[in-house]
Amino acid sequence: MYSLEVNNHIERINQIVHHGVMVPDIDPAVASSWGRCVNDYGLDPESSRLPPVLTHAERIARSEQKRVLITEAKHEMNILYQQLADPELAVVLVDTDGCILHMVAADHLENDLSGLGLRLGAIWSEEEVGTNGMGTCLVVGEPIAIRQTDHFLFKHILLTCSAVPVMDHTGKTIAVLDVTSRSSLLQQHSLVLIGMTARMIENRLLTVNCKHAHPVHFHSRPESINTVHDGKLMVEEDGTIVAANQSALFQLGFPSMQELRRYRFDEIFQLTLESLLQRSMQSSFHPVPIYRAGASSRFFAVAQLPPAGSTTLTFHTAPSKPASLPAQEKAPESANSPARTSRQGSTPCVELGDRFLREQFELAQRVVSKGVPILLYGETGSGKEVLSRAVHDRSPRRDGPFVAVNCASLPESLIESELFGYRAGAFTGAQRQGRSGKILQAHGGTLLLDEIGDMPLALQARLLRVLDERKVTPLGADASVDVDIQLISASHRNLTDLVARGEFREDLYYRLNGVEIRLPPLRDRQDKHQLIEAILQEEAGKPMELSEQVLKVLMQYVWPGNLRQMRHALRTMAVLADGTTIGLEHLPGPLADLHAQPAANSTAPAGLTDCMTMEDEHEPVNPLQESERITLIQLLETHRWNISDVARTLGVSRNTLYRKLHRHNITLSTQGSATSM
Repeated sequence: MYSLEVNNHIERINQIVHHGVMVPDIDPAVASSWGRCVNDYGLDPESSRLPPVLTHAERIARSEQKRVLITEAKHEMNILYQQLADPELAVVLVDTDGCILHMVAADHLENDLSGLGLRLGAIWSEEEVGTNGMGTCLVVGEPIAIRQTDHFLFKHILLTCSAVPVMDHTGKTIAVLDVTSRSSLLQQHSLVLIGMTARMIENRLLTVNCKHAHPVHFHSRPESINTVHDGKLMVEEDGTIVAANQSALFQLGFPSMQELRRYRFDEIFQLTLESLLQRSMQSSFHPVPIYRAGASSRFFAVAQLPPAGSTTLTFHTAPSKPASLPAQEKAPESANSPARTSRQGSTPCVELGDRFLREQFELAQRVVSKGVPILLYGETGSGKEVLSRAVHDRSPRRDGPFVAVNCASLPESLIESELFGYRAGAFTGAQRQGRSGKILQAHGGTLLLDEIGDMPLALQARLLRVLDERKVTPLGADASVDVDIQLISASHRNLTDLVARGEFREDLYYRLNGVEIRLPPLRDRQDKHQLIEAILQEEAGKPMELSEQVLKVLMQYVWPGNLRQMRHALRTMAVLADGTTIGLEHLPGPLADLHAQPAANSTAPAGLTDCMTMEDEHEPVNPLQESERITLIQLLETHRWNISDVARTLGVSRNTLYRKLHRHNITLSTQGSATSM
């Protein structure tokens, strides 16, 4: 049977490539790719050769070279994986060489795909592995779906790939975002989400690459501001336009960024950047009407201060709003913000009526004014960075930089250079001029070390020395540099437990723990209803309503991904809804499952993340079973849902652990392990 399938696959390729027979079910783009595989690359569809893989040293150099791209893509890739909610798919990012830079997949699938050569550092260009989503997308430069037998190599015909280019502000492809699945078809809305994710990565790259420029969002319809559809310009204080997304170029009628760069901001619109920024602040960052220069075309726009917070423009602004009231500016740097934020004239909205959170925020404000270090505990996605930024904005260091570092998202080989910086030529792949680390970048301001519990022990010793001596020594340098920072450390793990297990330095723990601040998970917040309404209106960009059934589902759901998951779920529903009312048919992934199985457990343990566990109301659980179930979930959370580590801790095989999880209805459907170079 296997031989027959191989022969049939080869025959189809021969008919198209050698005999010019067009098979009805073959996309012309696939047929062209097959022709390149045979005529240009000399590939054999029966080949079992794996793609080439970069060496360890080459991977480190490539990772450093693509550091910004990987960092900004990680967050959106994790959210996309969570939204698609399929354990049989992987979200993959490749560079223009087809080299896999980052991948998010369930452990079992990642192991299986590794056997096909789908792993970090592998080159999945069309030239190396034939027709495939990533490689063929790089060739054609546009979104493409390669389904099963569309692949050139027979060993790949069980895979379905959908790939979308990621472009820079000039329209040049800099990467490809791909979803590879073992399902024959992806859900219809999946392709929409992949494209949206690529656009969000592009917008994040604009912001991070132009930290000292003013973001300007505009669209012909005000409800489209701060969505993936708006135009985004990055404008220097003198009015020079330094970058733009593809939507901005399209709306303004410019074929390329080179053409747009010839004009200043006030030559494009009938006002200066300073005027638009002042009007934006006076309107609490609601969109204001602006007009094209020399034309009657009207847009709506919002201008913001630079992400780096540096500006010489001065304005008379209203006093800062209380932290319990929602501000109105969109915060592009934080996906789990409960409401819009501003870097001047207002502070990030921390809560919308939750008394406990308000008390914790007020406590943090009191101690940070005295320079006391803060240790912030909160589950993933619960808003640790938003709270930290709000504390910074109300502190004596508000005019200094706010620098956030996620210790869990950085490869261990890069954490040291990321934190401490390095001099020129310190290691292979280093920038020729060297680079200052995050600690020095935060000088005079606030440094947030998120997921501090994931910092390697060797670096913990170096960090302790920095905190004690207030000096930083970059890699490869002989002299130390004085540094003055306010430190906020955050973690979803209990550091005292890590200290007891010897995984975290006790002396560093006491140095970080000036005061503990607890950030409640979304499921325990008293303002959940208000948050749902506020985030929906922000993401939709226009008035929208939730049906009573949908609101009930959202209120009952335990939100394992917290505010980050809620934001992206509401964004997806707003996109899928045709009118102004969101119904049950618009519920994505786990939320749709919750509606389909109304007997869901609405009181999931505090350690549950990224997973919705269903219970059968007709099968009562005795206390012993419930205790075992809670213990399993806590172990999974402690080991970040790594099945191998949990099985090793319990002293059982993976198969035994899988059986226990199945017996307790603990699903791993949305748990992915993210790997990157």
